[in-house]
Amino acid sequence: MKPSLAIIAIFAAMASCASLAATGNDQPASSNYAYGMHLDVAKVISITPPSNVGDCQIGTAHMVYLDHHDQKHEISYREMSNCPQQ
Repeated sequence: MKPSLAIIAIFAAMASCASLAATGNDQPASSNYAYGMHLDVAKVISITPPSNVGDCQIGTAHMVYLDHHDQKHEISYREMSNCPQQ
């Protein structure tokens, strides 16, 4: 086998292994919400509030939801935390 064909065969084998590893991962990729973005939310699975709750700051919240085709999505968005009454 010529050296160039061997290199191509090695890269092809590595690419197929990488694609198999990627298809085995069913975790959805998290995206960031932008104003006006259309979200197809059929069911909310979980909402994680901003980590700076209680200090009247804007933080990043995280939501996991199912769309109407039962596909799981994750999205991060900016949210004002709850401020204590003074």
